Amino acid sequence: MNARRVITLFLTLSAGALLSASGRVAPGVPGAAATSDVRLKTISTRVGAAGASLVIEATEPVGYVATRPDPLTVALDFRNVDATGVANRVAANAIGPIAAVAVEASEWLGAPASRVRITLSQPVTHRVRSNRNTVVIEFDRFDRPSAKAPAAAVGSVALGSTSGGGAADALKALEIAQSPAVEPVAAETVSRAPRPSSSGVTRFGQAAALQQPATPGQGDQTARRFTGNLVSLDFQGADLRAVIRTFAEISGLNIVIDPQVMGSVDVQLREVPWDQALDLILRSNKLGYAVDGTIVRIVPVTVLKAEADERLALAKAEQDAALNASPVERMTLQLSYSTGAQIVELLRSGNILSTRGQAFVDARTNTLIVTDVQERLPGVTALIASIDKPQPQVEIEARIVQTNKTYARQLGVQWGFNATPANDVLLGGRIAGGTAVQGPNATSTAVNQPVGGATSAVGIALGSVNGTFRLDAALSALEASGNGRILSTPKVSTVNNVQAEMTQGIQIPIQQVANNTITVNFKDAALKLLVTPQITASNTVIMNITLENATPDFGRQVGGIPPINTQRALTTVLVNDGQTTVIGGIYTSTTTNSRTGTPGLSGLPLFGWLFRRDVIDDQNTELLIFITPRIIRG
Repeated sequence: MNARRVITLFLTLSAGALLSASGRVAPGVPGAAATSDVRLKTISTRVGAAGASLVIEATEPVGYVATRPDPLTVALDFRNVDATGVANRVAANAIGPIAAVAVEASEWLGAPASRVRITLSQPVTHRVRSNRNTVVIEFDRFDRPSAKAPAAAVGSVALGSTSGGGAADALKALEIAQSPAVEPVAAETVSRAPRPSSSGVTRFGQAAALQQPATPGQGDQTARRFTGNLVSLDFQGADLRAVIRTFAEISGLNIVIDPQVMGSVDVQLREVPWDQALDLILRSNKLGYAVDGTIVRIVPVTVLKAEADERLALAKAEQDAALNASPVERMTLQLSYSTGAQIVELLRSGNILSTRGQAFVDARTNTLIVTDVQERLPGVTALIASIDKPQPQVEIEARIVQTNKTYARQLGVQWGFNATPANDVLLGGRIAGGTAVQGPNATSTAVNQPVGGATSAVGIALGSVNGTFRLDAALSALEASGNGRILSTPKVSTVNNVQAEMTQGIQIPIQQVANNTITVNFKDAALKLLVTPQITASNTVIMNITLENATPDFGRQVGGIPPINTQRALTTVLVNDGQTTVIGGIYTSTTTNSRTGTPGLSGLPLFGWLFRRDVIDDQNTELLIFITPRIIRG
């Protein structure tokens, strides 16, 4: 269409203005507007510093349709509004852009209407607003650049245009609106504060604010693109079918409305693409549309879904009929790396076989046997070719490092004495300090706090001058320290996504007696590694790891059964090929202080140590677990 052809559409349709088709045609005037209680009174102009305004005053709020068929013409149609006797007070003004105003009879949506045609001297931007009983058309000054380009200047469709391409452009707009995930065309939307009128129909006053459109996809799962001309709509209680017919006039489309389409519309939109407005109205009323050539069919979405289901059922029936008419063929394939049972499960659950297809496997030779129509056999071959491939292997090496540090110190003392009275017969023998003996003279022990297995000892023998009383003392001490390191390195290889297990150790028999029956169960005390590797496309390895290190402690056995010291790690890690990661670390520190002594005497200040034994035991244990995967490709 001609690039200079510009149109801006403003629709303000109330229930009465849209639906009322009653009224009388003015006598003697062919095609004149219907005479009714609503009529136009005066048309005047106002000129100010910002521009000029045309004011159309009616007896009550009226609905209108504003069009701009070319840059120098603006037309307003008032449906079922009488313009007989209107006072046209407009004269050309050298300051303003309005050159002339004419009042004509017209027709809109099958009903008589009155048209006010405005001729401009310059193609300036205009805006239309309503305020109670008046409709105001505002024009910018023509001696300065326009602050806002005419709306919908590109790709617009003029009403009643015969230039061709209008319906095609509208159909293209509908197709674009149906396409998901496309950036919407940037457009300005106008939001005006509503003002109630005396007729109960919401009108819009002078309060206006420009807003940018919302971010694509907000509030809707599918981002859509709308390219229709910008329109402004004000419907309250309007008949849904009549509103849809209005879009037929706007877009030039051939629209067929399903008989099930019923209801009313309440909507207020300002300067939005007409295809977006239509889409919103249809979705709000659970309606959809189907495009058939140059005809757009408006129907409830339930009807569209039912028709789609019928088409799918018909297509399936035709497909089943074709399958039943085709002969069944047999194909055998020997599998190399996959198991037949796995392939059979994929064929049955992956919608690869038809309803007549079957799959079997010969476990002895791992051969797959498939019977189906010829059309489905290539899909079976393609699936097996993509799956039956050698899988890379992964070697997993685990290193378990356990270190022990011990320190022990013991200090003990022993005292013994013998006494022989001068008159040995009268006293009946000697007096001893205990039943045990110690020291080189085998003196009885009165204070017995020795160190077991002492590596150092000092003995002191004391006696009287006449030999009737002897006193022996022995001091013993032990200090020991040690460092130990245990290194275990289990290593195992497995195919990608297949679990591997490695165990090394002993099994401890455990007897259980029940009903005079002895049952022996074995408990593992071993180093065990279970790992399932998964090779990723980025040459890394995801590993599900269970690592357990269990050792028996025969030094603390109970009933001949030793307890089991266990270190265990269960984790999932992501490691690069050939790199090492630490999956666990345990540090244990144990310190024990003990003291035994003679009651009362062991607590004496300064001398208490002569009557007690002190033991200090310090143990430190550290455990580290390292994992290294290596991908082995054939």
